[in-house]
Amino acid sequence: MSGNSRPEFVRFTGHRAFTQRLVLATLTGRPVHISKIRSSSATNPGLAPHEVSFLRLLESITNGSVIDVSYSGTTIAYQPGLITGTVPGLGAALATDAIEHVLPAACARSVTYFLIPLALLAPFSKAHMNVRFTGPGVITSATHGAGDLSIDTFRTAVLPLYGLFGIPPARIELRVLSRSCAGPGGKGGGGVVELRFASQVRLPKTLHLHRPPGRIRRVRGVAYCTGVAASHNNRMITAARAVLNQLVPDVHVAAQYDPAPLVAEKGSTLKKKTGIGFGLSLVAESSAEGVLYAADEAAPPEGGVVPEDIGTRCAYQLLEVIAQGGCVMAASAPTVLTLMAMGSEDVGRVRLGREVMAREETIQLARDLKKFGAASWGIRDAKDDAGGDGDDDGEGNSTRGDLIISVKGTGVGNVGRKVA
Repeated sequence: MSGNSRPEFVRFTGHRAFTQRLVLATLTGRPVHISKIRSSSATNPGLAPHEVSFLRLLESITNGSVIDVSYSGTTIAYQPGLITGTVPGLGAALATDAIEHVLPAACARSVTYFLIPLALLAPFSKAHMNVRFTGPGVITSATHGAGDLSIDTFRTAVLPLYGLFGIPPARIELRVLSRSCAGPGGKGGGGVVELRFASQVRLPKTLHLHRPPGRIRRVRGVAYCTGVAASHNNRMITAARAVLNQLVPDVHVAAQYDPAPLVAEKGSTLKKKTGIGFGLSLVAESSAEGVLYAADEAAPPEGGVVPEDIGTRCAYQLLEVIAQGGCVMAASAPTVLTLMAMGSEDVGRVRLGREVMAREETIQLARDLKKFGAASWGIRDAKDDAGGDGDDDGEGNSTRGDLIISVKGTGVGNVGRKVA
């Protein structure tokens, strides 16, 4: 390739799958051009505050990235650099320091909006990935409008899946230093979260997770509240157990109480309490290794919902996720499928429920991966797979109609490695 040749941009339109496309661009090293970002909006065209913040996060964890945003914010051109992670400080022997990323007060997304793509990039980093999220915009609970996961569900149902790819979860540490629910209008919170990802790999292992998902053997969870009476936790737990104990005897939900964080008002030294609320995260563990189902529910920022309703809704939502079948729930599927596509040039298989596969996000991921040079997926009925007739796990109809998704790895691997 001559020195004057420029790589061709992969082009997209719209704001959907924004982080997903930037992550794929960073992993594959291919530049991306996204246009018409909310161009039809008369009030808020262009990039949202959380999207601008994500671009700044990408800039801080990579070296050599070039980001060009149009004046109106409706068009972005991103040329990825190397994923460097946390660069050691002056005089430091190890990369023990953390990059501090401040989220703006106008952020309406949970911190997991940033953590999920960050965790996808971290295994391919040159050094450890240590990032601390601070500022008035950090929300650790689940969010209503966007449907983001809570920090507890990310920790207990998403991070353990990295172990299936040879990325030891024991070397991944997620610290919740201060909790916060969504503030007034669903914006801002004031929490503090730190991710320390010390598992860097050359290539993720090929995944074969296609056996029946097994029986649900136990349910774990976390009930949390910030700035409200601690009794809210017990009320949520009691309501959830009233539903779940009829189906599985081993149900244990921990209670977490935190005071509401104090956030300074803009242009003033005065601080006010924000991020007041409560919520519940439940995770069901199957008898099959690596199979986890999770559900999240949080009180809306405007209030008007009692803790008993939150507990009942979360329990029924968990049952609905389990009923969708497969070995990977919808919230975890993009992470698993992306890691499979970035692995060695071998064919991995994963079992998904039809509803999970039919989601717009899953189909869009398949299309995006193909545009970045990955192979198309192979799809067949699970009953055609050895040992799986749809009812072997004793869960009745919950796995009937599952699909086996075959994904061939691209062999991209760690783009932060030294180039010969």
